Amino acid sequence: MKNLVDHLSQYAAYHRDTRNIASHFIGIPLIVVAVAVLLSRPGWAVGGLWLSPALLVSLASVVFYLRLDRGFGVLMAVLLGLCVWAGASLAQQSTLTWLGTGVGLFVIGWIIQFIGHYWEGRKPAFVDDVTGLIIGPLFVVAELAFLLGLRKTLQHAIEERAGPTGRHERKAAV
Repeated sequence: MKNLVDHLSQYAAYHRDTRNIASHFIGIPLIVVAVAVLLSRPGWAVGGLWLSPALLVSLASVVFYLRLDRGFGVLMAVLLGLCVWAGASLAQQSTLTWLGTGVGLFVIGWIIQFIGHYWEGRKPAFVDDVTGLIIGPLFVVAELAFLLGLRKTLQHAIEERAGPTGRHERKAAV
């Protein structure tokens, strides 16, 4: 099983351009919220909790994150909990509100992602390895930690494998 450095290094190799990384700070949260919204139907209110596919996917994701890193796993649990809460709130609205919000956020998030990858000159990581879809949100959290001066040892280990970040010339069309 790959460890945290393995997963983040593999993902980071597709994300060395700071403009692409910045686009992920917007695009990935939009996509995660959109998925939570769209997977919140069907759902059932049980004892004040909205049970839905979004909750199940989030719980499975949190188990994965916790196995990689306890600190990041706890933070991801909180963030995904907020996404599931937002999804449950929207799922209980009209179909037009629920679907329009979910699809709208999803499309906008992916447009932002593809702009970032255009700047990078590389395709998204999930094209070569589907686990990139679950690592993407963790990558954003890790990059935020690095920006805040946290987890320097992890940052150094990733940069040893993937190279430093910086603004790069576009290499090729996505």
